Amino acid sequence: MQLPQHVPGRALPGGASAAEPPGWGTRAGLAALAATVALGVSIMLSGLQDPEGPPQPPGAERAAAGPGGAGAERAADPLPPAVPTWVSIPAIDVEAPLTGVGLEPGGWVAAPPEQIQNLAGWYKGAVTPGARGTAVVVGHVDNASGPAVFYGLGALERGDFVEVTREDGRTVRFTVYDLAVFDRDSLPQHVYRDTGQSELRLITCGGSYRSDSGYQDNVVVFARMTDAP
Repeated sequence: MQLPQHVPGRALPGGASAAEPPGWGTRAGLAALAATVALGVSIMLSGLQDPEGPPQPPGAERAAAGPGGAGAERAADPLPPAVPTWVSIPAIDVEAPLTGVGLEPGGWVAAPPEQIQNLAGWYKGAVTPGARGTAVVVGHVDNASGPAVFYGLGALERGDFVEVTREDGRTVRFTVYDLAVFDRDSLPQHVYRDTGQSELRLITCGGSYRSDSGYQDNVVVFARMTDAP
């Protein structure tokens, strides 16, 4: 997936801080091509691809409203960090465990294991879902066996919700306020911007598919935490 060229600093263990989290700078941005392709492995090669391809948001090539999008519900107060374990997206029948993903040795963002269709990954270099800041959850759109966990991501609509269960026993709800498709090589920095609230980005591959380089775009879902019982 494409990463921004700069991300605001975050707290590090022991109270230290960094202006730019490891791997979230230029190196990760330049290496994003392989990570983007890895999220859509190509069921086209196996002859299993839906002729229409995975669902895409309407008006795909457009800028998202970004933080503070119109019509968003009132944000819930951020929570202390806690590791996420499960993601539920009822509108597209997603019920999947979460695994932490980091960076590969070359500085590229790692994707969840390709062979496990129903598994999503949360990026450990960002905040945990529910904490202040922008959490990132990624998943494959397909693999060699067929559609994968985030195949239907582009079919979400504003007002749909995403629930993330955490190790502290809380299940937090995020409400979708925008969707967009961006060229994988020019993902806007506002996708990951810290808004001062608890935000979530769901990302998978999308757009057109090329046999030599995979999917050409990223589907990005923007959501804000609206309930934290």
